[in-house]
Amino acid sequence: MKTKSKNLMSLDQFIDQQYGEVGSAKRDEFELGYENFKIGSMLQEARIQKGMTQEQLAEKVGSTKSYISKIENNVKEARFSTLQKIVEIGLGGHLELSIKF
Repeated sequence: MKTKSKNLMSLDQFIDQQYGEVGSAKRDEFELGYENFKIGSMLQEARIQKGMTQEQLAEKVGSTKSYISKIENNVKEARFSTLQKIVEIGLGGHLELSIKF
């Protein structure tokens, strides 16, 4: 019978260990980067589900393929108004914003 390794930890424990507790500067920077990555990934997934290329999406919203690629790959941050335009005009969706405490 195999025994559990004492080195195993949950993802939350790993993040706490690597980036500090919630509220620390290093952790805040990590979480902001993750949110930007998540936005790009969600846009890419939605675009693919709509059967669109980056070039088609860019043309629809008056942008460039390069700019869409940079957002999807977390190279460039987009303003909320730009994200709204991409989602609503380009993808025919609705962008929602929420604040959680």
